[in-house]
Amino acid sequence: MDLPPDRPYVFGYHPHGIIGMGAIATFATEGTGFSEAFPGIQPHLLTLASNFRMPIYREILQLLGVCSVSKRSCSNILKGGSGQAIIIVVGGAAESLSARPGTADLTLRRRLGFIKIAIQHGADLVPVFSFGENDIYQQMPNEKGTVVYKLQKKFQNIFGFTLPLFHGRGLLNFSVIGRPISVIKTDKPSLEQITEVQEAYIEELMRIWNTYKDEFARSRRRELSIIA
Repeated sequence: MDLPPDRPYVFGYHPHGIIGMGAIATFATEGTGFSEAFPGIQPHLLTLASNFRMPIYREILQLLGVCSVSKRSCSNILKGGSGQAIIIVVGGAAESLSARPGTADLTLRRRLGFIKIAIQHGADLVPVFSFGENDIYQQMPNEKGTVVYKLQKKFQNIFGFTLPLFHGRGLLNFSVIGRPISVIKTDKPSLEQITEVQEAYIEELMRIWNTYKDEFARSRRRELSIIA
């Protein structure tokens, strides 16, 4: 996939998984050779601002070049112009609770903020799907209605993130970067404009899934699903 370094980019990473290990490996390290594959593109992986309040963890994030996902941070990076790219793990805490091996249940329909930011800065949108992200860890049973689920949601409502209970299961994932979706720069995009771009984004995400699922998701229990 060719990404010309003559414009800014907003990458949307899916699925969130428990931690987003594929996002870290692909965009916060040179483990996958990103700079060689996409010369001139400067990636900035983003996370919750609250993560920078935790000693030690904060220093690790800073060493990796991870930035805050606040609107101000996103805007400041994209204002840098050509070649600047932000990477947002779109599903957030809500999606992490549904991360289970063999599944790809995405929280995406109501996630319009990253699309609006892309339009406001004239940044191409790039969907990324990481096959195997949900297979890295196995969660404790936490279906809706269980005590564990209720406690996790309460924690999320208070602190803005949640704590999935998990143990290690697998190691490998394969991140596929999709075709960029061009947008028309608009300072105040309408909901209609945003949803139109979202449909094109989802279409490209589904194309990635359908193209590579039989190669990288052979043990899937079901197809990719947008649950919210």
